[in-house]
Amino acid sequence: MDTNVIVKTRNGDVHGCIADGVNIFKGIRYAAPPFGTNRLRPPQPVEAWSGVRDALTYGPKPPQLPYPPPFDVLLPELAVTGEDCLNLNIWSADLGSAGQPVMVWIAGGEFEHGTGAAPWYDGSRFAHHGIVCVTINYRVGADGFLYLGDGDANCGLLDQVAALTWVQENIAAFGGDPGNVTIFGESAGAMSIGSLLSMPRAEGLFRRAILQSGAAHPVMSAATARRVGEHLARKLGVKAAREAIAKVPPHQMLQAQAELSADLAALRDPQLWGEEVAAAMMPWQPVIDGDVIPARPIDRIVDGAGADIDLMVGTNTDEWRFFLVPSGAIGYITDEVLAGAVAMYGLPREATLAAYRAARPNASAGDLLAAIQSDWYIRIPALRLADAHAKSASATYMYEFAWCSPQFNGLLGACHALEIPFVFDTLGNGTEAIAGTNPPQQLADTMHAAWVAFATNGDCGWPKYGLSRRTTMRFDTTSKVVDDPRSAERALWEGVR
Repeated sequence: MDTNVIVKTRNGDVHGCIADGVNIFKGIRYAAPPFGTNRLRPPQPVEAWSGVRDALTYGPKPPQLPYPPPFDVLLPELAVTGEDCLNLNIWSADLGSAGQPVMVWIAGGEFEHGTGAAPWYDGSRFAHHGIVCVTINYRVGADGFLYLGDGDANCGLLDQVAALTWVQENIAAFGGDPGNVTIFGESAGAMSIGSLLSMPRAEGLFRRAILQSGAAHPVMSAATARRVGEHLARKLGVKAAREAIAKVPPHQMLQAQAELSADLAALRDPQLWGEEVAAAMMPWQPVIDGDVIPARPIDRIVDGAGADIDLMVGTNTDEWRFFLVPSGAIGYITDEVLAGAVAMYGLPREATLAAYRAARPNASAGDLLAAIQSDWYIRIPALRLADAHAKSASATYMYEFAWCSPQFNGLLGACHALEIPFVFDTLGNGTEAIAGTNPPQQLADTMHAAWVAFATNGDCGWPKYGLSRRTTMRFDTTSKVVDDPRSAERALWEGVR
């Protein structure tokens, strides 16, 4: 490994390394540390430095609680929390070209976890295939999404805008084309992209977008977000004011967030939390503040926002089994719990259970709940986004990831997050817990190539999505194009979700 590669950015020189023909730079600061006077505020510019700053190791991630078992094993990370957390990582095979397509990864984590430093997110394979790959950190939890009606909102999304602005200003020095940037992300990362597609402040920062298992529905009203902020302030024993909360040490803030989440799990009451939080069980989400997010993202996209962006959107067949199988909860779901969920989602009980059972004749109540929740949380919002964007002149593509993991006695199915190491072509980089010891490399080859092709020229390699056929690429050991998968179940959600 050669550690003598230096690149000049607008703020100062950075010192990276070369490994297997790829130039790697880690932990480059794109905004000032969000602490002290910057705490709970929008991201501030980086101060220039003299000399050369090392970019050889991953930088710290923003304050967040660790994943609880077993998700800490299923979703491994390579960074600890720290103050200088608004940083990014770059992989590039050719620093001199200044013309390679750029892909910027926005990690998921329910808006409470997440970092650009994970073994799955190693960008080396993208670099080998002519892409400059960037992974970023952004603030999560209260640090990223606290709202008190005081003029500051969505700091986590503004971090992403700051990172994308840094890419526009600096990526040419790393061999990238700032005019050909694709943002891609999974779960809360994809939900973030759903917001970015609709945000005036993000216009012109990217040309294409890939949303993996997330779309443009997750967002809170200002009233609901303020209610969550007031709950947090009461937990902390301070005034519901930004200055007071900003003085609370990070570890105390995280403990209060954990207690708040436990309260939500114990009492899922819309009157107490607001409908959006009670339904999604996510107390920290983007907020419709009227400025950063002017209106509900999916509604703005329906009205034409993001119409100039090429779009790929997709879901995994068994998304919600990720949350129900490892904990064993899927085995404790009763018919009464299932019926309650169907009612909460506003679906007709008998027709819904009949439609979902028709495709799953031997399904338990837990299996049916997992399928219904997969649709409510992930698939139906993805379809709504694809439907809205397909009316624009830009490209729209749809995919479904259907390969089933052998883990947990084969019960995981094609679960949430399973597609990520196939996209990055990083099977074996800490993926055994979720993908097993012998996942199909040819599927990684196929998916990775499709993502590279889309980022390069906007063509995934299969027919575009339209309302007449709803053409979808189904990725599996044998991948194939299908039309309108699970149409009977999709039809149940019309006018509901």
